[in-house]
Amino acid sequence: MASEKIEFTPIGYFRSPQVHPYEAGRQPDSHHSEGVIELSPGHNFEQALIGLEGCERIWILFLFHHNQHWNPMVLPPRGTDAKVGVFATRSPYRPNPVGISCVKVKSIDKLKITVEGADILDGSPIIDIKPYVAYSDAFDSEPEWLKSAVKHQIIFSDTVSQQLNWLEKNGLDQLRAFLIHQLEYEPTNSKKKRVKEIDDGFVIAYRTWRAFFYVTDTKVVVENIFSGYSEQDLVNSEDPYSDKSLHRLFKQRG
Repeated sequence: MASEKIEFTPIGYFRSPQVHPYEAGRQPDSHHSEGVIELSPGHNFEQALIGLEGCERIWILFLFHHNQHWNPMVLPPRGTDAKVGVFATRSPYRPNPVGISCVKVKSIDKLKITVEGADILDGSPIIDIKPYVAYSDAFDSEPEWLKSAVKHQIIFSDTVSQQLNWLEKNGLDQLRAFLIHQLEYEPTNSKKKRVKEIDDGFVIAYRTWRAFFYVTDTKVVVENIFSGYSEQDLVNSEDPYSDKSLHRLFKQRG
């Protein structure tokens, strides 16, 4: 790599309920929760924001702050089981950990920009903001390795819909989006996600939660959500994820 060093100072930071890498989407989409760009005070960014309220969408340039290394070859999350060069993918494991995400602007309040559909983790340093311009930014083109990817329709059973609604009301608001973006492509590929075959279907893991699903043609039916804790686990006072009380309430609801 070149020895020349280029330094950037973040203009702010991203705030989001998406904290862990596996919670972020593969790309921006409508399944993800809101996030807020908090710009740093004292740099005249108030003036720099003039006119942004007229932009429906913006590009956010940010840093993959969790990554301390890069890989020249990576396995894409969909479309192929063969590794490809990192420059042919959107992988976060890059020589310079710079990410780019196109999001929808919901509101602007002083130095806070609320956006929708961001695939950016909480605490990510923001490098720059640019407007999305359709005539120059929109092209009907994609990498060759992605063209074979088959998108599945995700169907939540009535039981799962009720379970997700209850969990979201009780603070677990990332599980729905996780299931959608993990299962819509290659839902049973255990090389790319925490999924295993069981009985007549599959189970996928999200932190301490599990979801049972089966696949028919291009449809994924999620039948049930259940706790990853055993009864003995829930009796144990150790609670490294600080979520056992929610699991107990979930089991009590019947």
